Amino acid sequence: MQLVKTGLCAFGMSGKIFHAPFLKEHPGFSLSAVVERSREDSKEKYPEATIYRSVEEMLKHADIELVVVNTPVQTHFEYVKMALEAGKNVIVEKPFTVNVSEAEELVKLAEEKSLFLSVYQNRRFDRDYLQVQKIMNEGKLGSVKEAEIRFDRFRTEPSGKAHKENPDATGSGSLHDLGSHLIDQATQYFGFPEKLFADVFSMKGKEFANDYFEIILFFQNDLRVRLKSSVFTKEAHYAYSIHGERGSFLQERTDNQENELAAGAIPQYGNEWTQPLKEPDGILNFLNDNKETERILTSSEPGNYMNYYQQIYEFIVFGYALPSPAEEIIRNMKIIDAALESSDTEKIVYL
Repeated sequence: MQLVKTGLCAFGMSGKIFHAPFLKEHPGFSLSAVVERSREDSKEKYPEATIYRSVEEMLKHADIELVVVNTPVQTHFEYVKMALEAGKNVIVEKPFTVNVSEAEELVKLAEEKSLFLSVYQNRRFDRDYLQVQKIMNEGKLGSVKEAEIRFDRFRTEPSGKAHKENPDATGSGSLHDLGSHLIDQATQYFGFPEKLFADVFSMKGKEFANDYFEIILFFQNDLRVRLKSSVFTKEAHYAYSIHGERGSFLQERTDNQENELAAGAIPQYGNEWTQPLKEPDGILNFLNDNKETERILTSSEPGNYMNYYQQIYEFIVFGYALPSPAEEIIRNMKIIDAALESSDTEKIVYL
């Protein structure tokens, strides 16, 4: 197989969980370089990767063609630009950059350099997201009229991560962090909305970045999609509620890849590697062709973040479609910007 030599810009939680294990286990990639500013944690599992003390040093000396920018969002613009100018293809974690203008500048630079730029939207490979997509594609719900997608947590105490919770840090807060997932899922399911109304604020107080948001997306076909997140949700809601002309589908958020990886699971290339579900995780209630009600408990199929890197590899080697290209994610970022504007002005914002 053609080997894609790859460098990782950080070896914190995301590097250890979302990237390094998949780069090691996929036979088409070689994790050749890792940036660790003071530690050498990567040596134990990835001894073949050279450790560099800065992104600049890695870009100058490492023999790599692909760079994964998995640092705090406030540094994305600087490091992605640096990597592109060094002639490297780039994967950058969501939410891409802190604003649309930075993102557009990077997309333009990638085009000028004939390099690819993909945003790591891993939640497209969650079992629950894929199950909702499957149910809607089957057509049992008929034309969808209303949908709600939630990503709730119960985290009432500060995390201490300034890049996520400092209200003065551009790009901090739940809207950029979790909203980038929900907005991406909504636009993948339903396309780009016509307008929106949003409520965004901090439940923990003004000294913290936003930790609550509710966004209503209005579509031209009269579809309404609500996106919501709160850190004061002890009892979980259904993560997805989809209502159509013929029925409803309720889906729990059951993908457990992140937790299993954090516990030491090793993803297997070409195989399912996650733990099977013990109970059904969805409810499908619809009118069949005889107009009789059917209520079915459903179980989602396993998701696999390896498929993201498989799609990256297939793009590099075979020219197949690039997963979550940056120019596509810019549309999602425009929704984030519009949500902040709507919340500030208490008005509907047209897109």
